[in-house]
Amino acid sequence: MKIQLNTDKNITGDERLQSYLSSLIENELSRFSDHITRIEVYLADENGQKKGANDKRCTLEVRLEGRQPLAVTSHANSVEKAVNDALDKLRASIETIYNRVKDH
Repeated sequence: MKIQLNTDKNITGDERLQSYLSSLIENELSRFSDHITRIEVYLADENGQKKGANDKRCTLEVRLEGRQPLAVTSHANSVEKAVNDALDKLRASIETIYNRVKDH
């Protein structure tokens, strides 16, 4: 599973952030790792330097073997919260897909 981080000009995508996100995503989605080829993480601060509620956006796009890409988006007051919320949505979506396949 390859994890690619993309940030806008308002969020610094340094090695520390990359490492943190990689370990978080790998832990959260470990049971699906055989089916995931790549995950792209898009982080943005929609208001730039201005303050605002829920202005941090995290979009996760996952590439599952033999399927169309799946994307989820979450907004929050912090990058960490946005990432965690998006991971929850993504995990639920992947579970739904594979539960349908298993039941079919």
